[in-house]
Amino acid sequence: MNPANQTVVTTVEHVGVEETDMAVARAGRAQKAWAQLAPKDRARLMKSFAGLVDAHAEELALLETRNSGHPITQARGEAASVRDVLEYYAAAPERLIGQQIPTSGGLNVTFHEPIGVVGVITPWNFPMTIGAWGFAPALAAGNAVVMKPAEWTPLTSLRLGELALEAGLPEGLLQVLPGRGAVVGERLISHPGVRKLVFTGSTEVGKRIMAGASKHVKRVTLELGGKSANIVFADADLEHAAAAAPASVFDNAGQDCCARSRLLVQRSVLDRFLEGFERAVKAMRVGDPMDPATEMGPLTTLAHRDRVAEFLSDGDPVAFSGSCPDGPGAWFAPTVLLPERDSRVAKEEIFGPIVSILPFDTEEEAIALANDSEYGLSGSIWTENLARAIRVSRAVESGTLSVNSHSSVRYTAPFGGMKQSGLGRELGPDAPFKFTETKSVFFSATG
Repeated sequence: MNPANQTVVTTVEHVGVEETDMAVARAGRAQKAWAQLAPKDRARLMKSFAGLVDAHAEELALLETRNSGHPITQARGEAASVRDVLEYYAAAPERLIGQQIPTSGGLNVTFHEPIGVVGVITPWNFPMTIGAWGFAPALAAGNAVVMKPAEWTPLTSLRLGELALEAGLPEGLLQVLPGRGAVVGERLISHPGVRKLVFTGSTEVGKRIMAGASKHVKRVTLELGGKSANIVFADADLEHAAAAAPASVFDNAGQDCCARSRLLVQRSVLDRFLEGFERAVKAMRVGDPMDPATEMGPLTTLAHRDRVAEFLSDGDPVAFSGSCPDGPGAWFAPTVLLPERDSRVAKEEIFGPIVSILPFDTEEEAIALANDSEYGLSGSIWTENLARAIRVSRAVESGTLSVNSHSSVRYTAPFGGMKQSGLGRELGPDAPFKFTETKSVFFSATG
């Protein structure tokens, strides 16, 4: 369904357990041949895939906008990111370098062997980009990938699977299986031929995947929930911080694990900050995602909109809100609350365009408040004091932080969470090594 107007985009047939088993078998065969290719040939095919994604970037962006409601300008950036990630990891096959380790009596060397078949289970909020974070480094390391997109947003993933074949990747190497998590997802977890799982989604589901994977001692990378803090100190550039804050939580209508849904502001500048923040929120353009000027589109489904709306039923004070269109779409206005610290909206992941303002007095209090969460995925720190920026960034329990900006994910740097926000890291130069097993081989120099 198109979430902007509730019209049908297309119909997708789900696969079942039998088709999943057949896909894993095909992937196993394809992986053996792929791993035997010369590294330069794997690199060449991945570059071809990146080039084809680039050639079809506008098609992919339009498809994402219709399926997910992402503003078209942002969807274009997401398609470009898939291309960039593929290009980045196309350099990896020739750089999976082992070690020569000094030892007595001979020579010890290490090799990075591919794991085999990797299952990638993607979320509905960023289908293209998060899918590429999994399949690009996995393919670069010599693996095959079976990817299950979220039920609500499978369309760009399916198209990427087609483009991979058109680019010359062997059949069976990258397969996309639309289906229910309870069917396809569960089978990828339980199938002994799937050697690693990459999952992005809720912490609750991530725990179930971890438990299921343990039965086969299956490797996992989990990127889970978040309740990230955006900390604004009195010595920050308040005008800049207030103007940038809406994008930190309302991008993709707040449907982002990295959303800074807790806005911690030093009490001495709270009123000044709120004045600028209110102007910025009310100036946000919420509307037709096909309009290049739109900054925020609808939520992905009506069901999710209703879930987000439930968070307002507790009666937490509303400081101010933006606006959104009327009509049949899954619309929700950007909303700013002034709740108590122990309220549900200040503790739980909302995954929608709602932010909680939480005042603090001292640096120590800000750190304690930021860390008062079971999550630790992302966050921002706003200060002009370099020493404070260093102290606070080291003290905040979060895997990915940004100082005087809201950048969460750069494909050239590792990304992942602490505490219940996940396990392992994605992206960055080391990502392909996470899809390999290190083999140690000793060559005797005697006899």
